[in-house]
Amino acid sequence: MKKIFDDKKTAKLGTEKNPAVVNVQTEERVKELESVFDKNGWKYTIGLEPDKPEDIKALEILLNPIKTKIAEKKVGRNEPCPCGSGKKYKKCCSN
Repeated sequence: MKKIFDDKKTAKLGTEKNPAVVNVQTEERVKELESVFDKNGWKYTIGLEPDKPEDIKALEILLNPIKTKIAEKKVGRNEPCPCGSGKKYKKCCSN
């Protein structure tokens, strides 16, 4: 049986244990990205590879973190209907 969860916690992106790795094509772009990483205090590794396409996914993840979604509270069957009729939800709008 294969384990899905290996009990090992991954380090946060941009830290000493898990630095952000990006690849760019020009020296100017390296300096531009270094200033962004240094301004935010993130640890990073920038590769200069002129013959490969630019890869800055790690930086995009750091700049635009995923926001936690908050589920809306569901109306219980025996609670008043949110439409304002005064009836129980199960007798009003649940059908």
